[in-house]
Amino acid sequence: MPGTDPERFEPHAARAMASMFDDVSGRYDVLNRVMTLGQDGAWREAMWRAVPASAAVVLDLCTGSGVSLPGLRRPGRLVLGIDVSFAMLAAADERHGGPGWAPRFVCADAFRLPLPDGSIDAITVAFGVRNLRPRTGALAEIARVLRPGGTLVVLEAAAPAPGPLAPFHAFWVRHVIPLAGRLSPDPSAYRYLSQSIFEFGSGVEFERDLAGTGFDVAARRAFLLGATRLWAARRAAGVGQNRAEGAPAVQDAMHPAQGAGEPARSQAGLARESAGWRSAQGAVATALAAALVWALIAWINVNRDLPLSPVQRTLGWGLLIVGLAVFGVRALLWIARLAGGGRGR
Repeated sequence: MPGTDPERFEPHAARAMASMFDDVSGRYDVLNRVMTLGQDGAWREAMWRAVPASAAVVLDLCTGSGVSLPGLRRPGRLVLGIDVSFAMLAAADERHGGPGWAPRFVCADAFRLPLPDGSIDAITVAFGVRNLRPRTGALAEIARVLRPGGTLVVLEAAAPAPGPLAPFHAFWVRHVIPLAGRLSPDPSAYRYLSQSIFEFGSGVEFERDLAGTGFDVAARRAFLLGATRLWAARRAAGVGQNRAEGAPAVQDAMHPAQGAGEPARSQAGLARESAGWRSAQGAVATALAAALVWALIAWINVNRDLPLSPVQRTLGWGLLIVGLAVFGVRALLWIARLAGGGRGR
């Protein structure tokens, strides 16, 4: 792969992955918010809701700095965070560690999890599966530690699927992500990120690997026009095993009627953070929509005078129109929510 460390794409590249994430740990979460237009918090909430409330032992694999942990925590549940990067785990422990039912952190290779067979009720992986090669080997190890009938929830950035918005999506992944990565201590990590998204595929390949390693997909969702995808899958009973009776359906584990939530203070903090990020997203979308209106007017006035090929001219029209449509709709929804007193998402 040009422009990045080829060792990162090798099978079982735990050392290369650890080194890369150690280097970018300081600004990793901030840049994630920028590159996802502030949407990653809402996507993680959807991931949390796919974890059954009855799951007593939950593993967040590739936990990084622990941003996926708050919604998994609840009294009576053991939450484990495993990652290959010491620097990331140090940040996670500083933010989320502590006594009682705080998460427990382990530095380990995802292909050699230090856990007994069938010991985990649910596993979450946010933006980490595409870093595990070979993917089927990683899924087999996940299946080993997950009990029969247990739940695997994967949130991952996906490559563009065929369709009219594919060129805009591809432009964002191929050019904007590496550009944002220049703010990182290791810009090559974000070139790797861009290339690894294309390598991961649009999701069809991942579902094929899930089926091949004993998982049944129970639910799937797409966010931001398919740029990010969520899968909830159950581990099927293996050869010689009895299928778990009455395995709980994938459900909204955050529903208040289930009575197994975070303490009120933590839930209120999450709600405030979500509201703040939604406001920031709406304001940014409105500003971008306004800028795109200005850019479209300027383009109409000067594009005929620019030395562009027909393909470049068509691409220019497409990017401006699609960008204005995406951010314009987002801005209108935000304005409508403000007019309605802030109700809804």
